[in-house]
Amino acid sequence: MIGILIRFFMALALVFATWNPTSWSFVHWLLRTWPAVTAPLVFAGVVLLIGWVLFLQATLQSLGMLGILLAGAFFGSLTWLLFDLGWLSTQNGVMSYMALALIAAVLAVGMSWSHVWRRLSGQVEVDEVSHH
Repeated sequence: MIGILIRFFMALALVFATWNPTSWSFVHWLLRTWPAVTAPLVFAGVVLLIGWVLFLQATLQSLGMLGILLAGAFFGSLTWLLFDLGWLSTQNGVMSYMALALIAAVLAVGMSWSHVWRRLSGQVEVDEVSHH
């Protein structure tokens, strides 16, 4: 459980560092300085790109496209339920924050899925290796 939470907070950091409703994100930084591209900007962009590739590759590999759609539908409908119950408000940019949290949740599930699957089923996922 702690591993899933760590992966969720790492995904949350990645998503929020890339873009968020405040003016403190890579996208805002890029737009403020464009077309002047600096070494720190490029370095930060490369670090974020590496993070996105790692998370997206792991998520696509472990869940597949159908699993990503189902995870998105699960977290999206859960978010809708929370708004419908009145536990969340549409004021003060809450929708943007929830959308970012939803993306992070899908990425965290993708990064954690093989561990979850092993616990639920007792089976270990193994990547297929083809010998040519």
